[in-house]
Amino acid sequence: MKRLLITVCALALAGPALAGQAVTLKYDTTDSDGRITLGELFDGAGSASSLQVAVRVGPSAVLEAAQVQSFARRAGLDWSNPQGIRRIIVRQGVEGGGEIAGAARARGNVEVLAYARSLAAGEIVQPQDLIWTKAAAAPVDAAQDADALIGMAARRPLREGAAASLRDVSAAQVIKNGDLVSVTYEDGGISLTLQGKAMAVAAVGDSFAVQNGLSKKIIEAVATGPGSAIVGPEAQRLKASRSPSRYAAR
Repeated sequence: MKRLLITVCALALAGPALAGQAVTLKYDTTDSDGRITLGELFDGAGSASSLQVAVRVGPSAVLEAAQVQSFARRAGLDWSNPQGIRRIIVRQGVEGGGEIAGAARARGNVEVLAYARSLAAGEIVQPQDLIWTKAAAAPVDAAQDADALIGMAARRPLREGAAASLRDVSAAQVIKNGDLVSVTYEDGGISLTLQGKAMAVAAVGDSFAVQNGLSKKIIEAVATGPGSAIVGPEAQRLKASRSPSRYAAR
């Protein structure tokens, strides 16, 4: 999967700008011919629908939301990105619909992520554990991008070759209730560490309560790994970096 630069050449051919026309990002973001247009990304794009934003090479394309927003604005469209989406993933769709799409599924032409090996419950999904393959149909909650699964823990045993779905995994817990945790504060060259006891479970990036081993006070920390957490400015930066990405459905 390749990151793509948003093209600007199409704007030279555009007609009068649609000043401030509000648009909404589509829930299903797909294209059928490799040309990703504003009309395929947004509802309400109007006469700007045919403007090409990027080219998809392979089964998916990753677009930076900020670049898409800027491109749309230059085309006279207003997308406020209320969810704070960072990336938009565009999937290959089947041109047409109904009988055409049904025939493609019957031939096994739907591309899905599948497991390259069997995983036990609790195992962490690694990049090499996932492959793209053909299937007659995709699960309703099929994983649309490997990033949605990598680093997550298997909820149950997963069979080699099975189509990957979001319900298969959950965030990997690196902190368990009662664990001894080293909590670090770093800012401006100052580094302090204290020992405490976890009062809840947490995955990397999750906030959780820690009881100070000396004062017995409860503080809030952010998990960074097994037995480790941070507080202060670094904790806020880690939490901010986990803002949502958009994984568009096929």
